Amino acid sequence: MFLDGFEGILADAARTGRRLTRDEIASRRDLGARAAEAGHGWRNLVRAHLAAGRRSRPAGVDPDSVLAVVEQAVDAFADGYERAQRLVVRKEEAARREFIDDLLHGGGDPGRLASRCERFGLRLSRSHAVAVAEGPERYDETDPVPRQVASGLFARFENRRILFTTKDGRMVCIAPGDQDDVLTWFTGLVHAACDAGRVAVGRPRPGAVGIGHSYEEALNALDVAQRMGLDDPLLRSADLLVFPVLARDRPALVDLVRHTLGPLEKARGGARPLLDTLTAYFDSGCVAAQAARELSLSVRALTYRLARIRDLTGSDPTDPADRYTLHTAVLGARLLAWPERPL
Repeated sequence: MFLDGFEGILADAARTGRRLTRDEIASRRDLGARAAEAGHGWRNLVRAHLAAGRRSRPAGVDPDSVLAVVEQAVDAFADGYERAQRLVVRKEEAARREFIDDLLHGGGDPGRLASRCERFGLRLSRSHAVAVAEGPERYDETDPVPRQVASGLFARFENRRILFTTKDGRMVCIAPGDQDDVLTWFTGLVHAACDAGRVAVGRPRPGAVGIGHSYEEALNALDVAQRMGLDDPLLRSADLLVFPVLARDRPALVDLVRHTLGPLEKARGGARPLLDTLTAYFDSGCVAAQAARELSLSVRALTYRLARIRDLTGSDPTDPADRYTLHTAVLGARLLAWPERPL
């Protein structure tokens, strides 16, 4: 089918030594485009042209003349094939990008979205978790870092139903919820490929809508990590659920921080040194010696600061009765970027 007229053109042109006409070249290009659209492999098409060249070579004709005609015909065929293939690739990429946008943001018709999931490697009968990675710069799929991560991911999990893409400058990996090894490996690849990379994983969720929810959880975890100064290489949204709860009622959170920690602004040097003291103290599990080491202070200096906090706020960090309120207020202050950002 894709060699229509080739043998006749070859016999006539080789015998006379002429070059292919404009119409003959156009017909070869058209056939090349149709072959690409039909999904035929380039190697088999070239082999078919060479075989036809051997069959149709006129007796007594210089082989160089035959090869010159074959070369010109295959070149025109390849031109049409490559143009059509580029168009097919662009259409496929546009369809894939539309699918990813709909999947991650919950857009489009649910039935159509479900049918497209299978085409792009996801099986919605299973729950899926989404990992989102951000690096020191924004990426798209043509950049070296995402290409390196994707190569390492699919080299190890070639037969797994996973999806890798980029979205809004971040790398995104979607994997079945019971295959945590995929997301752990993805995290390692990200940290190996770029410095200062951070990965967050949403909770496994069922269905196409669940994938969008898991993606949003991962994004929220990255946002919380940035605000809270968390430097864990792998953040799991399930471990950070307290922060969305705190941030859900912003007016109440602002009131808590202002009422509980606002008096620290009266201290010499402002609230920041004493707030850092509380943060280190609570992060250490309320172990004074460990918190002092974290702050490069003596235990006596740390104890003095804790006493100063008690005097200013009326709440004692060492008293279990006051500790919960203070700790919650400290977490709220980090979420609100206080005291650098006024309440």
